[in-house]
Amino acid sequence: MRASNSTAAFLLGFLMGSGAVTQTAYADKTDSSVIAADTSAQQAVDEALQTLTSSNDSVDILRALAVLEVNWDDQYIAPLLDLLSVPRNNFTPYQIIQLLTDKTGQNFQASTNDWFFWLWNQPEQIASNYGDFKAGFYKQIDSRFEKYFAGRQSSSRIRLDEIRWGGVLQDGIPPLRHREMISAKEATYLQDDNIVFGIAHNGDFRAYPKRILAWHEMFIDTIGGEEIAGVYCTLCGTVIPYKTTFNGVKHTLGTSGFLYRSNKLMYDQATQSLWSTTKGEPVVGPLVGKGIALEHIGVVTTTWGEWKRRHPETRVLSLSTGHMRNYGEGVAYKEYFSTDELMFNTPYQDDRLANKQEVLALRFPAAPEDQLAIDTEFLNKNPIYRDQIGFQKVLVLTDKSGANRVYDPEDIDFVSYDQDSQLIDSQGRKWQLEEHRLIAETGQQLSSLPYRRAFWFGWHAVFPETRLIK
Repeated sequence: MRASNSTAAFLLGFLMGSGAVTQTAYADKTDSSVIAADTSAQQAVDEALQTLTSSNDSVDILRALAVLEVNWDDQYIAPLLDLLSVPRNNFTPYQIIQLLTDKTGQNFQASTNDWFFWLWNQPEQIASNYGDFKAGFYKQIDSRFEKYFAGRQSSSRIRLDEIRWGGVLQDGIPPLRHREMISAKEATYLQDDNIVFGIAHNGDFRAYPKRILAWHEMFIDTIGGEEIAGVYCTLCGTVIPYKTTFNGVKHTLGTSGFLYRSNKLMYDQATQSLWSTTKGEPVVGPLVGKGIALEHIGVVTTTWGEWKRRHPETRVLSLSTGHMRNYGEGVAYKEYFSTDELMFNTPYQDDRLANKQEVLALRFPAAPEDQLAIDTEFLNKNPIYRDQIGFQKVLVLTDKSGANRVYDPEDIDFVSYDQDSQLIDSQGRKWQLEEHRLIAETGQQLSSLPYRRAFWFGWHAVFPETRLIK
């Protein structure tokens, strides 16, 4: 994708006209034969990119861009878009846009999302040291960011140019590591219609109000004797409770500050590897390739009144979080949740559902390449729904509040559900619904399966081949 040398001519003319440098001095920095004599072209490009990450001097910036112009390669697009998305000043972005427009033939002006969308739909072209570039650039924002990328490019399981900074520092959205849980009776701050994420595990019942969790996006809690990291990706609309121990090793997780396809990336404190929130797997860093995939458990999205009715013994998050926030219902991310617009885009545009329409998202370890998304509006109209993912049969039950629960029906055919706690199978036997099982009057039991909800766009972004029921 080569264009004319109009950008180089403009830059050279600007520098000559400004009197900032003489023609000889400029040639010393940009003439390709001189560059070849003094240093490699790649070194010149690396120095130019370094200048763009650190300088606010207009002459230095123009010289750097002229070096890129003379030595142009499409692999420079990704770092330039990093620079464009986190501008140091008002001057550099304009000049970057001019160069990108000249070299790519695209004209997205200052729309960073449009530039990224176009890039992500091209074959990946990045320099062999692009990861080190990201490390050097983003460490200026938070020194801890450097370790995410430095020397780790070859380990990446995802496109590095699709990893975008989300605008916060590491744990800048503070996880609730030392949360206080109170009884249902003590939770007078909650109204019955408030949204909560309910977890039942090993006989323990917990509720995490959306109005609190949206400000923190992660909690660490011991539920039923096991440490659970509840990860909330507000942008993609999903809460996933992960068991933090895998093969005897406990992983202390946090919020990295970065996103992949608008899905939050986690990190672990021990190695600073980046993890996919959606998959529970490391995707960049030394933990990649070690077979680590955290087990997740089910989470019910429901109302406080409904959860409390079913589980009066539940514990629930206290407002005493140690942080000063407005924990009113619907306050956090109010504008984002109220429209279908995205804050950070993805490589896809799929209009089968609205971006933020909620789906029940199902994926099981036995068949990780098979995924199923079911529109929650469809489930509201079909309170008993059966399907199969790989060899796994699934039964989805939706109660009157709209909450979904998923079970393994084995060979049982259910014909009736009162949308509360009673079911009847095709043989006329009665079954009782519990969070972790269905139990027949004969004593037979069917186990629950892990599940969660997500915004359609967020699930589809990570699993574009997913099957959709709507």
